[in-house]
Amino acid sequence: MGALRRLLLFGGVSLRGCGGACTPLGGSRLLVCRRQLSGAESETLKQRRTQIMSRGLPKQKPIEGVKQVIVVASGKGGVGKSTTAVNLALALAANDSSKAIGLLDVDVYGPSIPKMMNLKGSPELSQNNLMRPLLNYGIACMSMGFLVEETAPVVWRGLMVMSAIEKLLRQVDWGQLDYLVVDMPPGTGDVQLSVSQNIPISGAVIVSTPQDIALMDARKGAEMFRKVHVPVLGLVQNMSVFQCPNCKHKTHIFGADGARKLARTLDLDVLGDVPLHLNIREASDTGQPIVFSQPESDEAKAYRRIATEVVGRLPPPPE
Repeated sequence: MGALRRLLLFGGVSLRGCGGACTPLGGSRLLVCRRQLSGAESETLKQRRTQIMSRGLPKQKPIEGVKQVIVVASGKGGVGKSTTAVNLALALAANDSSKAIGLLDVDVYGPSIPKMMNLKGSPELSQNNLMRPLLNYGIACMSMGFLVEETAPVVWRGLMVMSAIEKLLRQVDWGQLDYLVVDMPPGTGDVQLSVSQNIPISGAVIVSTPQDIALMDARKGAEMFRKVHVPVLGLVQNMSVFQCPNCKHKTHIFGADGARKLARTLDLDVLGDVPLHLNIREASDTGQPIVFSQPESDEAKAYRRIATEVVGRLPPPPE
């Protein structure tokens, strides 16, 4: 087909007529022929691409004992994604003490959960040779940070990273969980695709600051989940406003309502706003997340409202 198309484009002839005779093509007839070939070629390529992409894709398999998986993601780093994931998990537990909550950190290169949840040590193995999560504040936690030294960089190529993700997904004994909150790495790469294609995800929460640069990448993150058929529950607008502790004046350091504008563009909701506050940073750095250490603070209440919105948008859990 490629040679025929080149002939039509550059030779200006049609291979019609008896005995292989060539008949010149007029400009309009050449344009029609080119369009027909382009349409047919495009459809063939599209079908071929779909067939190739469908090969070798893993079949989604639920995590044993886990009813619903909620992923917390962002298009870029530095927007407070891990802080949101930790406090969302604690807020889910605080809102309903009957629910069992787990927290999985799949940010292989930069695991934050051990420090934020004040956890150290290596997981024990069950009789089935599965890793047992570490527990603090009533939340079962698993992270790559438990498997490597705290200061040791993870210098791995893609295949080793995918192997680690597979272990974190399939070789952990979670017991029985109502919600597993997954702290994803920033971006839209191999890890995000691997997690999305391996396990059924009930919904994704996209975290962003109101800054235009962050929102550009947040949009890519939301669109990625839509492409892999993961429901996007909504956006969290982090660091939405700073209030001076002395004069109480409010300043929108990263811009005002950027996430709300993006949400309207994507036909999504904003699940809630989290202010830029010193208490949130200090609580995270000391391993005492604000929902646990200061449950009556306005910041903790913001996370609890977000948790309520998340649960309200989740599909019914499987029987």
